[in-house]
Amino acid sequence: MKSISSTTFALFGAALVAISYGLARFAFGLFVPPIRSDLALSPDVIGVIGALPLISFVMATLVAPLAAVRIGARNTAVLSSAFGALGLTLISQASGAWSLSAGVIACGICTGLMMPALTAAMQVLVDRSLHGRVSSVMNAGTSIGVAVAVPAVLFLAGVWRYAYLAFAALAVLGLVAAWLVIPSVSRVTPSDAAPPAPISSLQWWRLFRLSLFAFAMGFVSAAYWIFAPDLVVNLGDMPSSATGWLWLAVGVAGLGGAVVADLADRNNPPITQALMLMMLSASLALLAASPDRLILSAFSAMVFGLAYMSLTGLYLMTGIRLLPGRLSMGPVLPFLAVSLGQAVGSPVVGMLVNNVGYNDAFAIFCVIGILVALLSPLYPRYIDVDSDQAADEGTGLQAAYDYQLQDEAGEPYTYDQPRD
Repeated sequence: MKSISSTTFALFGAALVAISYGLARFAFGLFVPPIRSDLALSPDVIGVIGALPLISFVMATLVAPLAAVRIGARNTAVLSSAFGALGLTLISQASGAWSLSAGVIACGICTGLMMPALTAAMQVLVDRSLHGRVSSVMNAGTSIGVAVAVPAVLFLAGVWRYAYLAFAALAVLGLVAAWLVIPSVSRVTPSDAAPPAPISSLQWWRLFRLSLFAFAMGFVSAAYWIFAPDLVVNLGDMPSSATGWLWLAVGVAGLGGAVVADLADRNNPPITQALMLMMLSASLALLAASPDRLILSAFSAMVFGLAYMSLTGLYLMTGIRLLPGRLSMGPVLPFLAVSLGQAVGSPVVGMLVNNVGYNDAFAIFCVIGILVALLSPLYPRYIDVDSDQAADEGTGLQAAYDYQLQDEAGEPYTYDQPRD
């Protein structure tokens, strides 16, 4: 394996995340209108199918850190890409609910395996002082993948099967690239680094509160991810191709999420959580109120994209900070909670759409989001230290990563010699 620079690895990781998250997971909602029409599926059935990749994502995420250790980062990434290619191909050939379900389940496994594999590879290939920056670039791949799906729906909305075949081809390219670039070894921990301290009851309580907020956000966001394009097509009488502009807006605005999460770490995470969740809820109401106006619908998508990506970045950073030294656990728990919330919310919103219509269903989810936002003072704070000490420790994603490996004095671990 040839050594690559940190910048190259960050861009490579963003590309794999774009395929596994943006195309294999979040692009599905964009194609719901033509898929539902061609396969004659009701909203409640689509809601259940939309929950399946989230469930398989959770199951894959639970075993992914162990897989990265046992079979190595390269094989885990290759396995992820293989599931992505399989799932996207199955979706392209779906003839009904069962075959479509098989495809989205495989795509969920792809998504769950990819990020742990890339994180393990980052431990080997990237200097620790750059982990925060590289992670931010890789996380931006989700927004890039969502935006990449836009040309497909603009030009291939009527032939969505060809769009998914094109996505499958990209997944195959990702598989080959993962084999060539990612090392076969697992992440390396220095022998003289201090082991992580036992998890205290206070940490568990804070993680529980974080997971509840993450679950609620996932629950509310499921309405947009699964049914936003379907709403503007069926309620606003827009053509299926026009929904691509919604996902373009989501992807472009989502790129600002990393900046907002970083600012939250420097200021007040509970206030950021409240503001972003209110914005996410407002995006649901705005879309339901103006489904026939493309500009307003696209603006609602921008609000949703910024709010959603900001909240996932905030939950990632909070999870890392709450469990220093446990990178395979701290950020995983809130992401699992978000996916579980989406898995529960997807069939619920599908049932509501089927029984009370799009407007009332989105209004109900909007109200739920606002109520959860009002509880944001309960959002867990990171550490029980005074402000001066917190300032000395630094803020932002890189500062959070610095404390994932500590020396015996509890300070960020530094290598005696620079890495090659």
